[in-house]
Formats: sequence, C-alpha cells, structure tokens
Amino acid sequence: MGIDSEAAIGEFQELMDKVEEPLKKTFERVHQGYLRENLSRFLKARDWNVSKAHTMLVECLRWRVDNEIDSILSKPIVPSELYRDVRDSQLIGMSGYTKEGLPVFAIGVGLSTFDKASVHYYVQSHIQINEYRDRVLLPSVSKKNGRPITTCIKVLDMTGLKLSALSQIKLVTIISTIDDLNYPEKTNTYYVVNAPYIFSACWKVVKPLLQERTTKKVHVLSGSGKDELLKIMDFTALPHFCRRGSSGSSHHTQSANCFSIDYPFHQQLYNYVKHHYETQGQAEPAKQGSFHVGFPEPEAERVEIAKTIESELHKFENCNGLARPIGDRKASHETLEDDKP
Repeated sequence: MGIDSEAAIGEFQELMDKVEEPLKKTFERVHQGYLRENLSRFLKARDWNVSKAHTMLVECLRWRVDNEIDSILSKPIVPSELYRDVRDSQLIGMSGYTKEGLPVFAIGVGLSTFDKASVHYYVQSHIQINEYRDRVLLPSVSKKNGRPITTCIKVLDMTGLKLSALSQIKLVTIISTIDDLNYPEKTNTYYVVNAPYIFSACWKVVKPLLQERTTKKVHVLSGSGKDELLKIMDFTALPHFCRRGSSGSSHHTQSANCFSIDYPFHQQLYNYVKHHYETQGQAEPAKQGSFHVGFPEPEAERVEIAKTIESELHKFENCNGLARPIGDRKASHETLEDDKP
C-alpha cells in the first residue's frame, strides 16, 4: 500500500477505537484478527474516503447488533426437509480453493428458483454462508497459508437464465444490498460461465451503470470457462458445471455437485450450525420460524441496476432461444468478448 493508504487506515483505526463497546465486540467477529485488511475493505468500498468508510462500517456494525448476526451460526434452518428445499432452490456451494488459497464459491444464477421457502429463509441462509466463510473458512485458510486471505472468488453459472428471473429480482436485490453494505469487497473476482444471449444483452446495458472498480472484477468466459479457470485452480476445485465442456449445470444429485446438501461444504456448514445450537443446551433444534433480518435500503445505483435488468428482460418476452450458451453463436460470443473489462 502507498503512504496515503496507510495514513487512511491509521486514521480509520483511530475512529474505530472510539466506537461503543457493543460495536467493538461485533467488529471483532468481522475482522477475526485481520484488522487492517478489513478496514481496507470498507475504505475501498468508499473510494478511500475515511469519513464515508467510517459511516459505512458503523452502520454495518449496528445492523449486526440490531439483527443479532453474531448468533446466526447457531440458528439452524429447521426442519431438515426445509433446509434441503432451500438448498435445492438457492444454488450455491463451495467447490474448493484457488492455487493462491482463495475459496471458490459457485452460484447457479440461472437455475435458482427461490420458490420453496419464504424470503427470510433465503436471506438467513445467505448470511449464514457469508458468516461461515468469514469466521471459519477464511481464518482457517489464512492460518494454513501463513498470510491473510480475506476474499474469495465466485463462479456464476448462467445456465437456464430466462424471463422467470423477473420474479426473483426483488430477492436478489435484497441479498446483493446486504452484501454491498455489510460484506463489501469480499469477492476478488466474478467469473461468468455458460452465459446465454439474454445475459449478453443485460450485461451490455448494466455495465455502464457499475463503478469501474466493480466491472474490473467481472470476467465473462466463453462456454463453461473450464480452460480459463484451470489456470487459477486445479480440476478438483472446478465447479461441477464447468467440468463437462459446455453442457452446463444440472439439478441432478451427483458426487461432484457442489450445490447438493450432501456435498462436504454444506455438510460441514450444517453440522457447524447444529453443533453451536446444541451447545445452548438443546439436543435437537426446535421447530421455529426463520431468523428475520432487517433489509437495508438499496443504494440508488442498485435500484437503477434492478430496474434496468427488469426492463431488458421484458424486451425478450416474445423471443425464443434464450437459453442458448454464448459460445453456441459466434456473434453473441464476440459481443461478450468485446464487453470484457
């Protein structure tokens, strides 16, 4: 870091030393001993403006205290059948680590339906994965590699993306707003794979609305992206939907399907939450409602992006062939290649 960055972090740290005790306590959960790296995340999210970064972090910590986020990893989604339904309709998993040690999160954007539970369960599940990543996975891999690792990469599978995504925009906006305001700069790079033409059209109109810092993180790969991804990770860490050429992802249970509730990552997460619940003195999770979290108001940029995507999807309502992968049509492939950051 340059001298200006160091000075900003120092000034920011002095401000954080003055916050009230409940906020300090939850901040310890956030930084997990990597204080400077986490102050840097909030500074980057506010273009190194110390005052704005301080306001953002304090609001994040208040959100955590008000919504008891520190205890969310002891709040299982029960019964287990409901948790399975959530996993089957909110497709996300961790397939392994990059060669540099960053966790690889796979997200089935196109095939996630979010139609088997209430919005609060999907939000609860998303936050639990974030918290498990930040409080368990990243500290562990940092210790293993002997250096701070505080970010991950995400591989976004667009297989099956279609107009029904219109019904999911509100929920996706809630989740992305929670990430923007409370988990900023946690994703090092986004890799988009198996993208149909409809994604090309949406990306072309959304990209100009994004900050340059964000667009530089997004890499749209041809087909399944297998060859490009193997440059940064071993085959064993490759998400299942990238392993079969351009055939895309599947809902069918298989040993390599990192979306499956039976995949090691989800079993470890489920057992971790269950164990921490049981340490409270109850042998089995009681039937309970979802863990309600206050939804922060999306920033103006996020609202505009959602409206733009919705408008673009409406344009395709009478079109056919929306699920064709980009790589299947030369013209579409070139469109995305030209749009790469």
